[in-house]
Amino acid sequence: MLQQFQRTSLLFGQSFINKLLKSKITVVGIGAVGSFAVEILARFGVGKFFLVDFDIIQESNINRQLFAVHSNIGKSKVVLAKERVLDINPGCTVKIFNLFANTDTFDRIFSEIPDIVIDAIDSYSPKLRLIEYCYKRNIRIISSMGAALKTDPFSIKYSDLFETHHCKLAERLRGDLRKLGISSGIPCVFSEQSPQTKVVFDENNKKVLGSSPAITSIFGILMANKAIEIITA
Repeated sequence: MLQQFQRTSLLFGQSFINKLLKSKITVVGIGAVGSFAVEILARFGVGKFFLVDFDIIQESNINRQLFAVHSNIGKSKVVLAKERVLDINPGCTVKIFNLFANTDTFDRIFSEIPDIVIDAIDSYSPKLRLIEYCYKRNIRIISSMGAALKTDPFSIKYSDLFETHHCKLAERLRGDLRKLGISSGIPCVFSEQSPQTKVVFDENNKKVLGSSPAITSIFGILMANKAIEIITA
C-alpha cells in the first residue's frame, strides 16, 4: 500500500510520509472548502481523520462541493467523505460526527485531540466558538475566512486572522475574539479581494451568496497544504 505514496516520498522524503501516517486531523465542515481539504489530506497520507458535519448533499451544492454529484443528493456529507477517504487510503482510520458543531458538542468532537483542526464552518457563531475552544486549549487550528463573492485566485492568502483585510467575516471575528481575550495566533486562509457582487435573499428571506468553485476549492487545498507543513515540520 505504501506504493501509493511513492511520488510524495520522492519529493518530501520517507520521514515526511511516516509523520503523516501517524498524524490526526479534524475537519469541521465538509462543504465547499472542507471537502477539498479532506481530499488533499487523504492523498498526502494522513493516518486518522475526524470529520464533522450534520448536513446532507443538496442540488445547490453541486457547483462547489467535491462530494456533491446528482447521485449523492440526500446523502450524508460525512458518510460520503469517509467512503472517499477510505477508497483513497484504505489503511487510514476515519471517525465521523454527523452532528452540528457548537459549544455543546465540542467536548465530544475533541474527545481525542488532533494534531491540527481545519475550520471550514459556514455558520458564524459555531466558527467563533470553535476558534475560541481550540485557542484556549492549545489545539492548533487553521480557519477559513469568507470565500464567497470572490473571483480572483491570486488574491487568496495565508495569514494571521488579525492581519487580514478586505474580508467582512474576518473583521467581525476580530472584534468578537478580542472580547474573548484573543488578539493573535489564529492562522487563516482569506482573500484580499473586495467582494464582487451584492448579497441576495431567497424567497424565505435567507441570505444567498454567490461562489466560484475555483475559489472555494483553492481555499481548501491551501488549508490542507498548510496543515501538512505544520504537522511535518
